[in-house]
Amino acid sequence: MNFGALDAQTRTIMQELLLKVWEATKKTILFVTHDVEEAIFLGDNIYIMTARPGKIKEVISVDIPRPRSYEVKELPEFLAIKHRYYN
Repeated sequence: MNFGALDAQTRTIMQELLLKVWEATKKTILFVTHDVEEAIFLGDNIYIMTARPGKIKEVISVDIPRPRSYEVKELPEFLAIKHRYYN
């Protein structure tokens, strides 16, 4: 699953839908993305991988409470993880 090819509005709708599916089922979801912000917003654990051969380089725990809305993107915890990979 990857929302990278979608326009911004559809991507937002799909992210919210995925969060609702998880909240309703509590099932494990594996989501692959190159977008760090999307990974932080949707995930509880982020697995950073190396280039070929693909191996797990780092695991990041996202300690942001659920249910999540787009306001979490302004929380210090969210911004700290985001800035770690964008700087």
